[in-house]
This record gives sequence, C-alpha cells and structure tokens, in this order.
Amino acid sequence: MNLNWPTAELDPVRRLRVTAAGLHAVMYAETHADLPMADMWAVASDLEGELPHLVPTLRAFHCHPLSGDRQLAWAYGPLGHRARFDVRLRTGWCLMQSRHVVGGMAAVAEGSGTQFAVLGGLRRPWSVPVQRALRPLGHSRGLLMVERAARRPACGAPPQPEAGLSPRNPRSTTALSARQPSQHSAPPTPTTPRNTRPLLTGRKWALTRGTWPGGLGKEQAGPDSDLS
Repeated sequence: MNLNWPTAELDPVRRLRVTAAGLHAVMYAETHADLPMADMWAVASDLEGELPHLVPTLRAFHCHPLSGDRQLAWAYGPLGHRARFDVRLRTGWCLMQSRHVVGGMAAVAEGSGTQFAVLGGLRRPWSVPVQRALRPLGHSRGLLMVERAARRPACGAPPQPEAGLSPRNPRSTTALSARQPSQHSAPPTPTTPRNTRPLLTGRKWALTRGTWPGGLGKEQAGPDSDLS
C-alpha cells in the first residue's frame, strides 16, 4: 500500500469557506482589501478591542487565554445577555463557537493587499432552511463587516495617556500638585464648618435637651446648676 499520496493544505480563507458550506452558514463573505496582511489581522485578532466595532449587536467581548491558540471568551449583547465562546486564534485564522452560534474570520496575503473572509451562522440542524433563506442578507452584512475591518486601521489606535497618567486614573500627580498652593500664595480664608451649632451651656443647654450631660434631670443636677 502506497502511503506517499500527495497532500494539499488549505489556506485559512479556503478553510473558512469550507466551514461555511458545511454549516450552511447564513453569513459568509470574502473580498480583497487594499491593506497589508499585518494591518488587517491586527484589527481582526484584537477581539476585545475591535470585535464590538465590527459586529453592531455586540456590546463587549472579553477573552481569557488558555493554552496554545485556545481562548475562553464571553460575549455581551446590548440587552445584557451573554454567551460563552470557545475561541481558536492564530495568525490568519479565528474561529469562535458558542452553544448555538459560530463565527469566524480568516485572512491571507494577496499581492500588496489581503483576502479577508468572515463567517457567521447557527449550529442547530433545524436552522438550515432559515439560514438558506436569509443568506443574501447575510452576505451583504458580511461585506459590511469586512468593510468596517478595513476602515479600522485608518481610524488609528486610541490615544495613549500622557506621562504621569494612568488609563484607570486619568488624574496625574502633576495635575494634583498644580492645585496645591505655592509658598508665595495667600493663605486660604478660613471657613466655618457646615452643620455646626454654637455651644450651649447652663440653662440654655438644658432647655434644648431637657437633661444635663450624663442624663441628669433638674432634680439631679445639684446646687451648682443654674437651672432654677
């Protein structure tokens, strides 16, 4: 028996195309983007930062690395619902699967640009007729997703915090120290604390409280009191 059969490896875009056909996916689209592979995949692989910009129905996507190219992710919708996803992510290939939904992205370098593909569909057998009927709409939605991904590098990365600033605490120590009075500035004007009353002693204190300090009444105050 001859085991030296020739083998052919599918590139990531072709693999995603085969996956979409096997799933009868409602959304599959691929097109050429006039951007280098590194720029396109920098957007696609940043699932936490960029995926909510590519998928309008996604509010947040949080990933937790596991081993190798595997990740555990939680997707949050605009109405508060969430779903757990198993993610396989490596250069040019991303496949995300939850209990009911599968999504994916793939990219290969093509000349000076990139061939980019996206996938979205349901994993349930009963959904096949519905997905087939909605495939034209899914194709147009997929092309919009690819277009958004191609526009993201032009938007640029979010601005980095200045020196002395923290992303979680944007108030720098320099800004705080600028508020401190200098040695040559006038001393602050003293202010009266709020919600304070002048001290009451003797008869006035007793009339407002009814008793003396320590719970003493009029008959227990003693001869030194001025309650008469």
